[in-house]
Amino acid sequence: MRPGHALVLFSGGQDSTTCLAWALENFAHVETIGFDYGQRHHIELQARQTVLSSLRAQFPHWAAKLGDDHMLDLAVLGHISDTALTSDTEIQMTAAGLPNTFVPGRNLLFFQLAAAVGYRRGLHTLVGGMCETDFSGYPDCRDDTLKALQVAVSLGMGQRFTFDTPLMWLDKAETWELARTLGGQALVDLIVNDSHTCYHGVRDTLHVWGYGCGTCPACALRRSGYERWKGGSASL
Repeated sequence: MRPGHALVLFSGGQDSTTCLAWALENFAHVETIGFDYGQRHHIELQARQTVLSSLRAQFPHWAAKLGDDHMLDLAVLGHISDTALTSDTEIQMTAAGLPNTFVPGRNLLFFQLAAAVGYRRGLHTLVGGMCETDFSGYPDCRDDTLKALQVAVSLGMGQRFTFDTPLMWLDKAETWELARTLGGQALVDLIVNDSHTCYHGVRDTLHVWGYGCGTCPACALRRSGYERWKGGSASL
């Protein structure tokens, strides 16, 4: 068991659900925080509550550790962003070499606000599902970025914060395996049926790897990771 209590940046997607399970396995008390920034896949905010309810019902040993959920209104982030995640725009690459699903400053803001909540509630470990292995190249998902931000936040808050990113060096196949290791097939099934990752918010098509359009970058990463984990046997 790790010392202290944790606050998980929880979107309701595959990665953050796996991170939440990881935190519940490693800390005595865990709370969650989410952000409503006008995301196009707004349905993920509903998925958050479904996942939390399922975790409490199916994993009583974790339910005893799972505390309050916090939701922050970050509509301003959507207002100042012109991206495919905050408007009905076709997903494509930009001149900067990044997909237009990149919301500038999103994770920087998320961690700073999570730290403010954690400061008040005595939660000094912040857990995020950022990954530098299977990812879309977002600069605010990189290990160096988050290490630098951890230092800045700790200095600015006058308290030491630790940013834990258990998926940072895992590919998506390894993330599926981590979920199985943490919670067995029950957790894998929960992630497939209850979590949401699709950028287009498609919730009416269930694949073996979960709900989604099957074609957006988020679905592509999730699907390919599942296929590798299953040895190439998965399909749309």
